[in-house]
Amino acid sequence: MEIRLDGTHYPLETLGPGRRLGIWFQGCSLACAGCMSRHTWDPEGGTAVPVSEVLARWREALADGAEGLTVSGGEPLQQAAALAELLAGAARLRDEARRHEGSAGPRSPDLLVYTGYEPAELTPERRRALAGADAVITGRFRVAEPTRLLWRGSANQRIEPLTPRGAARYAPYLGRESTGRRLQLAGGEGRELRLYGVPLRGELAEMERLLGRGGVAFTERSWRP
Repeated sequence: MEIRLDGTHYPLETLGPGRRLGIWFQGCSLACAGCMSRHTWDPEGGTAVPVSEVLARWREALADGAEGLTVSGGEPLQQAAALAELLAGAARLRDEARRHEGSAGPRSPDLLVYTGYEPAELTPERRRALAGADAVITGRFRVAEPTRLLWRGSANQRIEPLTPRGAARYAPYLGRESTGRRLQLAGGEGRELRLYGVPLRGELAEMERLLGRGGVAFTERSWRP
């Protein structure tokens, strides 16, 4: 099976606890006003990648000490079958790695999914697609409801633990506000520059201003020199 992706990044440090592998699905019909990732809306954009290839990247991240995996987009639940296969495979590799190390437990790497669907919109089919996840962050991005809640872009969004591992990992963060950086800049040296994270209102404009001083052009979530 293939997933249509916008891309991946490791290590990701602004969308979940610890150093993580980030995976961005391509395609989203929810079209939230003010979305910083409009380039991921087109379902024909991005690149079709075998699930096995993405899992190979996860295996490498685990070997490097990754503390979790974050799936965002786009809208992952609009590729429900691919998401289900990815999460099942990621959980299997995580559990195999932990057994090999002899340290399985609630602090083992977690699997987090972002979705723009509200909790009431998580149909049985969508819940089944999330079966392998340890936690999900739900809710449309609402540009008029800014928040300082950690890893969330608007005040309506909620973290929902789905497993005992997810409950143990995310319980300290359910109501916590961010105190450190919310954006991570990656790339450079001839490669496309990209921002990862959930900015506060005005942070993107300020980043554009600062990067513009160095002759960098801003295009949504990506910067190209």
